[in-house]
Amino acid sequence: MLTLLIIAVTAIVSWLAFQNGRLAERLILWPPAVKRGQVDRLLTHGFIHADLSHLFFNMLTLFFFGRLTEQVIESLAGPVVFVFFYVSAVVVAILPSYLRHRDDSRYRSLGASGAVAAMLFAAILIDPWMMIFIPIPVPGVLYGIGYVGWSWWADRNSQDGVNHNAHLSGAIYGVLFMLVMNPAVGPHFLAALMSPHF
Repeated sequence: MLTLLIIAVTAIVSWLAFQNGRLAERLILWPPAVKRGQVDRLLTHGFIHADLSHLFFNMLTLFFFGRLTEQVIESLAGPVVFVFFYVSAVVVAILPSYLRHRDDSRYRSLGASGAVAAMLFAAILIDPWMMIFIPIPVPGVLYGIGYVGWSWWADRNSQDGVNHNAHLSGAIYGVLFMLVMNPAVGPHFLAALMSPHF
């Protein structure tokens, strides 16, 4: 499964970056380096993480929701489109943050959270009533509302060092990608919303 391959690659690269500070510094999103031509950082930052808990949470979320998204996208358009979706989500999710901080030499960002949010919200479109355990079971659609609300508030008010803007951008991209790829997903989501199952 491609989701498992993405998890494995991300875990390996993150682990190597934990051991090698120079590698981490080369892969992290840092606006001055991007402006000097290292545009690959818009992608590579999504394959390194701040610590093991950051990596674990992102990869666990990807494991649970990426597989459903992968299954549906592969059935509609094939495995290449799924890989494109994930890779493009890493880039698209970070673009607003990069543009906001492009002249800030102190700004750095890393992690797969934006792409994981895209996968999560694509999965919510597919099955809005799937249960998310956080640690109590919550329907995906309610989790999504809370996630967007918290990310929007935290992006404006929190000083926790987390790139909440990338979460929002990733979530929006996940929804839009699914709707553009297959517009029937929209009516399917609305119909599923009217038929709760737990």
